[in-house]
Parts: sequence; structure tokens; C-alpha cells
Amino acid sequence: MKLRYLTFILSVAFATLSGCNQDASKVLNCGTLKTVDFKTTINGKQTNLYVLKNGDITTAITNYGGRIVSLRAPGRNGETADVVLGFSSIDDYLNANEVFHGALIGRVGNRIAHGKFTLNGKEYTLPINNEPNHLHGGPGGFHNVVWDVKAVNDTSIVLEYLSKDGEMGYPGNLNVVVTYTLSKNNELKIEYLATTDKSTPVNLTNHAFFNLAGEANGTINKHLLTINADKFTAVDSTLIPLGENVSVDGTPFDFRSPKAIGADLHLQDENVQFKNGLGYDHNFALNKKEARTISWAATVVEPESGRKMEIFTQEPALQFYGGNFMDGSDIGKYGRSFDYRESMALETQHFPDSPNQALFPSIILNPGEEYNTSTIYKFSVE
Repeated sequence: MKLRYLTFILSVAFATLSGCNQDASKVLNCGTLKTVDFKTTINGKQTNLYVLKNGDITTAITNYGGRIVSLRAPGRNGETADVVLGFSSIDDYLNANEVFHGALIGRVGNRIAHGKFTLNGKEYTLPINNEPNHLHGGPGGFHNVVWDVKAVNDTSIVLEYLSKDGEMGYPGNLNVVVTYTLSKNNELKIEYLATTDKSTPVNLTNHAFFNLAGEANGTINKHLLTINADKFTAVDSTLIPLGENVSVDGTPFDFRSPKAIGADLHLQDENVQFKNGLGYDHNFALNKKEARTISWAATVVEPESGRKMEIFTQEPALQFYGGNFMDGSDIGKYGRSFDYRESMALETQHFPDSPNQALFPSIILNPGEEYNTSTIYKFSVE
């Protein structure tokens, strides 16, 4: 794995850090962000903020949780908007009600039932942080650690983290490398690599919250969403899979053609899956002709601005969350509250609770193997 990214590191080792590190007093072109507000020490490690730019898009990344703090994309008339929810400082992230904003998620994204799984005959117990289940790697998951910045230039940043044996109850020393890259074609590519010295479950993703009209700029329910999935994962009242994927035919979960996100939400009081998720908070089994290939997963269009986001991934599934738990208690980097159903997460992933679900693809990484997967968020205008 190290050979895979060594060339990249060497090529940028002497590059000048991008604009947000040059002068902490400047207001950045990625919003009102200032580097000085992201410089602190957490558990003995330094945090910072880095700006990447290529083509027509700009993103700001902090190594605290490997978070996407900001992502600016143009609209139909050339005006840009910040389409990812984020905060103005590390302190704001530490004090946020919603802890996963923009973060890298691991070791295992989504839920593990009752925080337990059995591997090679041994039962492992994980901390419960989404009663009664374990969610997104636990309270000390990858969202809540400081990543090492291995390399950075104007268009890419390489982050690395060693998750030690026993961290959050998981077995094995897991070495993780994540690379964010902006292409000249207005693509944000996220590449994930990992190796381990003991068998362990791994399911990495990013938890950006999107609103293509701009951060805290109204409902997402008018966004047009298409998901390339004939089936979704039915869940119980604690959002644990019932054991199999079911057809989207005749259900509010049919997004195979563009549909306003809010079109079927009037059924929330009568649809059991809506009741369980308090709306959309479900995994979709992507239609893939060949496993592990990168292919189209979903498209979102915001009609008024014309902003379009397409998602391509090697992953077999996509979690769509419709902002059902946002309650206005968090105030973002533009001074506006994050309100109910004004943002969405579209997390590429393996299936929820996979270690306990015999019908789902395995997420076990073994010594000598390499976890290697990529996801692309491509921005355009229509």
C-alpha cells in the first residue's frame, strides 16, 4: 500500500501549501474560514486547514476527522455556493450536536447491532453510541481523531491514521490512507487504502452533508434525486437490517428516475420504513454489472441553480439520509442554523451491520490483503 502512494507524496513534498496556510489573517476564497481558527492541538497532535482548488471547484479540508469543511461549486449563472455543511473552527466541531459533519468514517461506517460481532470464533464488543447500536466506528471513531498530513499541494491532500489494536473494541492495527483530489473536470475523488495485521471489519466512507442550493439555504426536498438501485435495505425501528434487500418497486424508495426528494414524504405516517427511519435513512443496493468497478451510483440536481452532483463509486451500496435529525441546534460557518431536512448525506459504503448479516458481502479485511476503494463526486450545471 505504501508504494502505491509514495510517488504522490514525493511529487508534492516540496510544494507550497495552498492559500489557506499562507496567511492566517486572510479571509479565504472558500468562505469566511480562517486558518488560525483551525490551528489547535488535540491529544498531542496539531490540527490545521487546507484549501484545494482545481477547475471551478474549491474545497477546504481539516485533518481533524479528515473533514470536508467547505466545497464551493458554480451554478447556472456562474455564481458559486458552498454546498457542504461545515463550521468556522475546530471548537465549533468539538461542540457540535451532530458529530459527523464532513468526516471520514471508520472503522465501520453505519450500524453494528448491539455493538457485537463474532470473528474467527471470538466475540467482540464495541461501544454503544446510537442506542442500542454501535454507529460509525463509535465515539472515538475516525471522525474524532487527528489525521497525519503526509502530503499536500494545490489539488490533493494525503491523510494517514493508524488505528491501534483494540481501539473502539476492534481487533488489529489498521493503517489507513485517504487521498482527496480535485480534478480539472470538477470532480472530488476520495481514495481509501487500508492494511491490517489481524482480521478486522472495515467499511470506510465520508459523511459530508450536502445542499446544492448552498449551506443552510432552504429545504433539500425540491432537489431531484436519482439512485441507481433496484433494491433497498429494509430496517427495523433501530435501523438494523431485517436480513435482506427488497425491491423499490411501488415504494417511496424508487429513485430510479429523477424524483423530488420530498415527493413521497407525505406517506411518512403510513409507510413502516419511513416510520423506522423518520424519513429517508436507508441503504440502497446499487446496480453493478461487475463488483469492485467504479460506476454511477446517484445524481442530484438543484433545479433553481442548476447545480448537479453525480456520484461514482466502487462500493456496492449508498446510504441516503435526508436530514431528519437536524434540529437547528448547530450554527454553521455562515451564521445560519442547520435545520430539519435542509441537508442530505449520500454515503458510499458496504451494507449496514455486515458482520452480522450472512446475506451481505463481507467487510472483513485480513492480513496480507489491501482495502482499496474510490468514490467520485462530480459537479456540473444543467
